[in-house]
Amino acid sequence: MPHYPYSLPITVAFRDLDALGHVNNAVYLTYFEHARIGYGLRLIGSDSLRDLAFIVAEATVTYLRPAYYGDELEVGARITEIGTKSFVMEYGLWRRADGELIARGRTVQVWYNYAAGRSERVPDAFRAAVARDNARVPPQDAPQS
Repeated sequence: MPHYPYSLPITVAFRDLDALGHVNNAVYLTYFEHARIGYGLRLIGSDSLRDLAFIVAEATVTYLRPAYYGDELEVGARITEIGTKSFVMEYGLWRRADGELIARGRTVQVWYNYAAGRSERVPDAFRAAVARDNARVPPQDAPQS
């Protein structure tokens, strides 16, 4: 997944399917969530969910092809924009067997202080970690940040 600084494998489970036998539309957001959480933890240098200080404010999915039980998928994540208090993460979901792009997604996260109950500036350390990761993406595919 050269276009994404973070990726992880997903195997489609029976519980992911709808009555028509393909992955239910809502499950794609869960696949993206797995990537968002894993990538977020890597960027902040932690393995504790308590350290994740951002919440999802918006989510979109573009469905391109169906996925089925047992499909081996790969979900990639990258951060393409960072604002003052929010950032955009994009996702790609591929079938590993044939390289077919199954879906694309986008979420907007807000940096959030749970104790204070309000949004905060995206920390400089997080911005620096994103810049380091984006520098490893091939230049023609590097997201803007």
